[in-house]
Amino acid sequence: MVSVVDVAGLLVILGVNSVAAALLTRLFRVRLNTGWGAVLYSVLLTPVVLLVLVLVLGGAGLGPDLGSPAAVVGITILLPLALGMAFDYFWQPAPEEVDLPDRPTG
Repeated sequence: MVSVVDVAGLLVILGVNSVAAALLTRLFRVRLNTGWGAVLYSVLLTPVVLLVLVLVLGGAGLGPDLGSPAAVVGITILLPLALGMAFDYFWQPAPEEVDLPDRPTG
């Protein structure tokens, strides 16, 4: 039986991974000047960071036993990756649309 602490731990892992995916996606969109480069970096590099976070947070005792490695990858890596990327692409303005103050020279 899954306890409330296990569910809370899983929600912490999902929250941390979703925020990390959204921040990395935004970083790639701002830093890269290509349209597909940000998507490729987000899809290829962000899961590696999320895997490290799952290993660290899961090793700290957070989250329940999900039963299989496929469930762990699907729930703790792919779901937050999709949520984080969707948040950045659909709810945040495009990097080109954001007005930044002029940098002082000197």
